Amino acid sequence: MSGERFQKQDKGSFFGDFLYDRIVPADHFLRQLHALIPWKRFTKKLVRLYRGKARQGRPPYDPVIVLKMLLVAFLYNLSERQTEVVANDSLAVKWFLGLAVDEPVPDHSTLTRFKDRLIERGQLEAMEELLAEILLIAQEQGIQFGSLQVMDSVHSVANVNTQKEKGREDEDKKPPRDGDARWGVKGSRRFRDASGKPVKQTEYFFGYKTHCSLNAESGLITSLEVTPGNAHDGQFLPARLAKDLAQELPLKTVTADKAYDDGNNHFLLESRGLHSAIRLKTNRTEKKNANKQIWLELQASPHYRAGLKERYKIERKFGEAKQGHGLGRCRYLGLLRYGLQAFLTAIVLNLKRMVKMLTGTPFKGRARLAAG
Repeated sequence: MSGERFQKQDKGSFFGDFLYDRIVPADHFLRQLHALIPWKRFTKKLVRLYRGKARQGRPPYDPVIVLKMLLVAFLYNLSERQTEVVANDSLAVKWFLGLAVDEPVPDHSTLTRFKDRLIERGQLEAMEELLAEILLIAQEQGIQFGSLQVMDSVHSVANVNTQKEKGREDEDKKPPRDGDARWGVKGSRRFRDASGKPVKQTEYFFGYKTHCSLNAESGLITSLEVTPGNAHDGQFLPARLAKDLAQELPLKTVTADKAYDDGNNHFLLESRGLHSAIRLKTNRTEKKNANKQIWLELQASPHYRAGLKERYKIERKFGEAKQGHGLGRCRYLGLLRYGLQAFLTAIVLNLKRMVKMLTGTPFKGRARLAAG
């Protein structure tokens, strides 16, 4: 059987590096990203998702080109159709893809088929492998991972109009547009009404959650899992911890908010020789019996206090994901496709962080893209 065959690119022509070197700035974020990551490593991982393994039939694009286009879409918060237009117009993006100036980029339908391949071959397993490979490259490049891990979840609103959806189900008896999405608690606040009576107000959302684990020192997302919006956060700590330990991270302490304050989670961390910095609920420390002593001691411990001081880093990361990369609302329908969005968002967040740490080049968003 012949070896892998991909469509030939002509970047070495006059319309390639010769022209790019004069137009795309040497300090452009995409140049730094291209140099930092050994992209060929991903070709072998991705080509197995193709039916003919790129050995039979018509030669496809190198899957790394298509992966890079998806990363551009999530870096700059573009739809697949917008990405096709931008990639054809922007010399910086076309250089990043490895195409000559006069070569057309893969169209948006190619991106859609590629996403389907990522999901159909093992659901989200391929995305987990891509995230793990990025973390391995970070370690190889000398990025240090610290002993403190931060866990939390972020919600994303489903790509449906809930009012229209309810009428559609009640009147037309049609199935829901997004059958995997669920109602979940967004947050709650306490205040006093006009009469001075204390009131608790709960906000809800319809959609999904991404449960993340982030290394406080490196600022990199190390593992994640997606669920419908009604999932309880605390039950996902064991799986995140197992993933982090499997990557041999030098963990000593795990911190999280009150949603993770479960006796089983505290016991699990202790059994693994780790410190718990999970924020305690007030009912643990305000008991009127001797059972609260163990929680008071934990609350007073230095690792508990230090852990809570670092918890803001994951909240800041979620804000970046929502404001800069569209994670606040689902791009697609269904849990698996939401998982694809969550993993690609985590990967681009990690890539941004790695480029900044290793080269000092910040990501400047669409303004720099237009300049390139």
